[in-house]
Amino acid sequence: MLFSMLMRANKNRIHMAIAAALFIWAIPVLAQQPAMRDLTQQFVAAGVSVEGLRAVEVGGIVVLRGRTADKNIAEQASTVAQSLGYARVANLIQVTDAPDDARIARAAERELSVHRGLDGTHIVVDSNNGIVRLSGTVTNEVQKDVAVSLVKSIDGVRAVEMALQR
Repeated sequence: MLFSMLMRANKNRIHMAIAAALFIWAIPVLAQQPAMRDLTQQFVAAGVSVEGLRAVEVGGIVVLRGRTADKNIAEQASTVAQSLGYARVANLIQVTDAPDDARIARAAERELSVHRGLDGTHIVVDSNNGIVRLSGTVTNEVQKDVAVSLVKSIDGVRAVEMALQR
């Protein structure tokens, strides 16, 4: 009985030692990652015009990210990668619809007009390609922050430029 308990304890220690050794060995193996090279400037120099373009090479694969409203521009990025000698391309560039500036401006005006914290303000809204410009007057600095925050939350808004005066 005592002998079998000792054997079981030794067996458990051996298993624990093996597991610890495997764990210690696996850490450096798992930590090794393929080198990543940034190729973004090469793509920009080749004329690829994609918003937020990021081109990286990882393990022989070029990964393309960004956003454009033109499918042909996204395809051009793949062609540039192949002309640079890369056979494997992961084109993750999002093709989005062009922003509906009239809808964005209407939504912004509606949001700004119904918010009670903006009473006493005169805000003019203009949207161009999803970039909303707010101009006019407010009574205090907090109202500027409220107006920008409300407009940023509208679908299709890419950025907000503020030219509000006190």
